[in-house]
Amino acid sequence: MAAVGKNITESQAIKRIDELSKELEHHNHLYYIKNSPEISDYEFDTLLNELKDIEKLYPELIKPDSPTQSVGGAVADGFNSVPHLVPMMSIDNISDEQGAYDFDGRVKRVLEITDDIVYIAEPKFDGVSASLTYKNGLLTQGATRGNGTVGEEITSNLKTIRTIPLRLKGNQKIPELIEIRGEVLYPIEAFKALNRELAEEGEPVFANPRNAASGAIRQLDSGITANRPLDFYAWGVGEVIGFEINLEQEIVDALRLWGFKVEDHIMKCANIDEAISYQKEIESARDNLPYEADGIVLKVNRKNYQRELGSTAKHPRWNIAYKFKPRQATTRINDITVQVGRVGLLTPVAELEPVKISGITIKRASLHTDDIIKDRDIRVGDTVLIQRAGDVIPEVVMPILDKRTGNEAEFTMPEKCPSCNTPVEREGSYYYCPNLSCPAQLKGRIKHLASRKSFDIEGLGEKIVEQLMQEGLIKDMADIFYLKKEDFVPLERFAEKSATNLEDEIEKSKKVSFERFINALSIRHVGERVAQILSQNFSSIDDLMNATDESLVDIHTIGEEIAKSIVHFFEQETNRELVAKMLASGIEIEHGEKTKISDKFADQSFVFTGSLQDMTRDEAQELVQNHGGRATSSVTKKTSYVVVGKDPGSKHDKAVSLGVEILTEEEFQKLVKSN
Repeated sequence: MAAVGKNITESQAIKRIDELSKELEHHNHLYYIKNSPEISDYEFDTLLNELKDIEKLYPELIKPDSPTQSVGGAVADGFNSVPHLVPMMSIDNISDEQGAYDFDGRVKRVLEITDDIVYIAEPKFDGVSASLTYKNGLLTQGATRGNGTVGEEITSNLKTIRTIPLRLKGNQKIPELIEIRGEVLYPIEAFKALNRELAEEGEPVFANPRNAASGAIRQLDSGITANRPLDFYAWGVGEVIGFEINLEQEIVDALRLWGFKVEDHIMKCANIDEAISYQKEIESARDNLPYEADGIVLKVNRKNYQRELGSTAKHPRWNIAYKFKPRQATTRINDITVQVGRVGLLTPVAELEPVKISGITIKRASLHTDDIIKDRDIRVGDTVLIQRAGDVIPEVVMPILDKRTGNEAEFTMPEKCPSCNTPVEREGSYYYCPNLSCPAQLKGRIKHLASRKSFDIEGLGEKIVEQLMQEGLIKDMADIFYLKKEDFVPLERFAEKSATNLEDEIEKSKKVSFERFINALSIRHVGERVAQILSQNFSSIDDLMNATDESLVDIHTIGEEIAKSIVHFFEQETNRELVAKMLASGIEIEHGEKTKISDKFADQSFVFTGSLQDMTRDEAQELVQNHGGRATSSVTKKTSYVVVGKDPGSKHDKAVSLGVEILTEEEFQKLVKSN
């Protein structure tokens, strides 16, 4: 805890309480609403503990809206608000053994006992808490934690997570009603793959798995959530009707029997000493866990003890979070450089004085955007706090202002690309180099073009590409397909045979599927999945090059930003010339045969909303496409039908207002089967 002098005056306390309250509310908003925290949990807890200590000295200064009195967070716009039957309160935390002994002592004093307290101990997930309501075993509602009392209704999104059962399983008695509490997580290995994919596509990466999970479950289109490899671990319950619970261990056992994923490392501890040993064991193994964990949670096992202990306005008194040591360090920023990605994204990177975190030497840390640098007031020469989470590129949390000497230099993004000197363009918080022949981009674009998911040219590695560029043999992506063995022989590492092999590989690659061809172009925001969708909705590259924003947005999962990027790419004459030059080299685009049953839905478009019972939304959309129709994501006057499942959203209301014909799932299936 932060130390607060006993001699702080009331006027000083009033001023400091105001400062801390404003700062904590700011960071609460960033963490819960914006999903973009500026400081670590450790720094936040330090500020909060300082405020707690001052309020202990001057309890008359505690305000009803103090950060110490609220659970934190709020409901975001775009989702319906739903109340939790039992509030999802936050958990108080400790950071050392003495804190654990103090907690155990408080529990015994309140209960007026001296016997050892039995605890249930489990890893503390660093994800996004959610509440699932089951009525007679059937999942009827899913919600975010929100402000603890009211959350955001995201049932359709949560239903897409495979580790969430739609109906409780097993022979265990099924409650009449139960709120299951748990954590939505982005597994670390999947998170690493996501960031690699985003980086390859020139997109900004996520700072940590929690942000990635939060963004995924709060999508307005559940189809996007379904494409994310999210996981869900159940860890507790809220309201329960028709099921008797006497021990916390019984909850753990019941959750497993009902079909939930429950942490394997949960342990029943006979006393606080065993709980402390458990914390040390899990902390030492944290890098081997498949998810991010920032501590353990201790829960008093007996439910009658829990009821007797009760809660404060903010925290239950029967549980505590015992945090791990933060994976953080302080070091100096020697310089801020700018990295140019494959599709031209300019990313500022802090060049650090080397420092070790969790046994790994850190030399560089992404600063993500110019806005983050300005908001955090990060300067060259600053001593900074850095952290590493999820084994991603470390990030700079904040500068240590007390360490400033006055010689630090403010950073500004360059007006011209550091690789090719082309004036940069700004798109929201991001800067891009528009020059497709920019050396930094070209190397990345050709590397991507040669990759397995594009033209799959074996032997065309980064070093060879660099040599070809240095020799002036390739100035754009199309030049690759005009190279012959005599171009390779003079280069380092090449002999007659290896040169012949590479020429053969290039020639073999000229037969390519439509989706791989699209993916190879490195259009901003268009990765492997979007390329596949585009290949299924356009009959030729000419059709795609002439597509409009409206026709693209009409395709399911293609949003306005992606559509705008595709149209902008092909509006550039140099890009059209590039495609023509590639095709002139002898490239043959192979179009896969589409499964087509009939043309009964030709020129008709369908929008699906709500939860379908007998098929998934993807299966329904595929049915439409197989009968010559289009499955789109937005309702317009041109929409032929809106198919509504359970709990339809705003698309149903829009269909009514526009006079679009509405079908139930049963009516849709009859339409499919009709002649």
